[in-house]
Amino acid sequence: MAETKREIERKYESDDSGLPDLTGVAGVASVLDKGTAELDATYYDTSDLRLASAAITLRRRTGGSDAGWHLKLPVGPGVRDEIRAPLSDTVPDELAALVRSRVREGQLVAVVRLRSARDVRDLVDADGRLLAEASVDTVRAERLFGGQGSAQWSEIEVELADDGDPALLDKVEKRLRKAGVRPSKSASKLARALAETKGGHPRPEDHGPGEPVTAGDHVMAYVRAQRDAIVELDPAVRQDAEESVHDMRVATRRLRSTFRSFGRVLDRDVTDPIAAELKWLAGELGVGRDHEVLAERLQAAFDALPATLVAGPVRERLQHWSKAGEKGSRRRLLAVLDSARYLTLLDTLDALIADPPVLKAAGKQPEKVLAKAVRKDFAKVSALIEEAVEQPPGTDRDLALHEARKKAKRTRYAAETSVPALGRPAKDLVKSMKSLQSLLGDHQDSVMARTTLRELSAVAHAAGENGFTYGVLYAREERRAERVEEAVPGEWKGTSGSMEV
Repeated sequence: MAETKREIERKYESDDSGLPDLTGVAGVASVLDKGTAELDATYYDTSDLRLASAAITLRRRTGGSDAGWHLKLPVGPGVRDEIRAPLSDTVPDELAALVRSRVREGQLVAVVRLRSARDVRDLVDADGRLLAEASVDTVRAERLFGGQGSAQWSEIEVELADDGDPALLDKVEKRLRKAGVRPSKSASKLARALAETKGGHPRPEDHGPGEPVTAGDHVMAYVRAQRDAIVELDPAVRQDAEESVHDMRVATRRLRSTFRSFGRVLDRDVTDPIAAELKWLAGELGVGRDHEVLAERLQAAFDALPATLVAGPVRERLQHWSKAGEKGSRRRLLAVLDSARYLTLLDTLDALIADPPVLKAAGKQPEKVLAKAVRKDFAKVSALIEEAVEQPPGTDRDLALHEARKKAKRTRYAAETSVPALGRPAKDLVKSMKSLQSLLGDHQDSVMARTTLRELSAVAHAAGENGFTYGVLYAREERRAERVEEAVPGEWKGTSGSMEV
C-alpha cells in the first residue's frame, strides 16, 4: 500500500564538498552524526523522458531507512509529494497509475542508476526533537538508456522534518551561504545526471511559442493551460485529493467553452468532436461530485433545523441516500482514467496544441477578435436573464436561470482568455460573471435539492414515516430560491455596467 509524504528540501553545492557546522543556527541545539548510508537507486521514465520534463521522478531504491519505490510529484519550488510503495521487481501498479496521464501507452524503462554514499546529520532542538536532516551525498551516476557515460559529484541536502517550520531552512541557508555553499543549479539528482551524461536532456515541455501576439496565440495559451491542468490534476484525482475532481472538471468546461466562444479562431469542425469527448469526461467526473455537493447541502440544512421540526428518522435516511450515491462512483472514475478513451482524448489535445486548427481570424490583432467573442457571449447571458425575469416563478424561470448560469460561465472563461490582451475591462468582467454564476448556482442547487427532497419524502411516506420534516426543508429551499430570484435584477444591473470590453 502506497503512502504519501510531503518533502520540503533544498540542495546545495560546495567546492570543498563538506558540511559546515550548523550548531547554533537559530533553534538548532545540536547536530547529531547518524553515520553513512549506501543508497542504490534506479530511475524510470519513458524513452523520451516525459516524467523528467515535468520534474517528476520515479525510482526504485535500496539501502537507507526508506528502501522501496518512490514517486515524487512537484508541488512548488523545493516542495514535492513523495508517494512510497514497498520494494518489488517491477513498477507497482498504484505508482504506474499516478503517471499514466504522462506516460499514456508508453513504456517505463530504466534510464539512470545513481549510487550514493550519504553522510547524515540530524539537526535537533533542545528537547532532542528532529528539526531537519542535513546530508552530504557523494553521487555516482550511470546512464542506462537514451545516452551513455557516467558522472560523479557531491551535493548537500537539507530536508525539513515532518511538520517542521519552513523558516528553519532560510536560517540554515544563511549559514551555508556564509560558509561559501551555494544553491544547486539542478532541481534533482536525476536532472543533474541526465544533464551530465551523454545524449540526454529532458525534452522541453510544450509551453507554446512565447509571449502571445495574435488572437490565436492568446486562445491557444488558454487551451494549453487547461490541457496542462487536466494532465497535472490526474494524480490528485486518483488519490482523491480535496477539490481535485472539481478542478479537473472545471478545466474540461473551460476547454469546451473556449472552443465554442472562439469558433472564428479555431476550426469547430476539428474542435467540436474534441468538445464532445470533454463533455463525456466532465460527465464522468460529475457522477459522484454532484451527489456529494447536494448531500452536503441537504445535511447542512437538516443540521440547522431545531429539534422541534424533526419528525422521523430523517437524518438516517439522508445518510443512507448519501452513501448510496457514493457507492461505486470512485471505482467507476478510476476505470475512466485508465480507459483508452480518456488517454486518446489526452493525445488528441496534445495533437491540437502541436498543430492548432487555426482560421483566418487567428492571425489578427487580439483586441478586436477577442472582444467581439466576449461581447457575443455576454449578449446571450443578457437575453436569458431578461427572459428569466419576465417569466413567472416556476419551471420555465428555473430553466432560463440555469441556462443563464451556463452562459455566464462561458462568458467568464472567454473573458479569462482575453485578460492578457484586454486588461482591466476583461478582469472586471471575469469578476462580475463569477459573482453572477455563484448566485445562479445557488438557485440551481436549490432546484436540485427540492427535487431530491420530493423523492425522499415519497420513499419515507411509502415506508410509513412522517414526511413533515421533508416539507419543512422543501419550504426553506423554496424561500432560498425566491431570495435569489429577487436578487437577480440588482445583480444583473451591476454586472451589465461592467461590460466595457
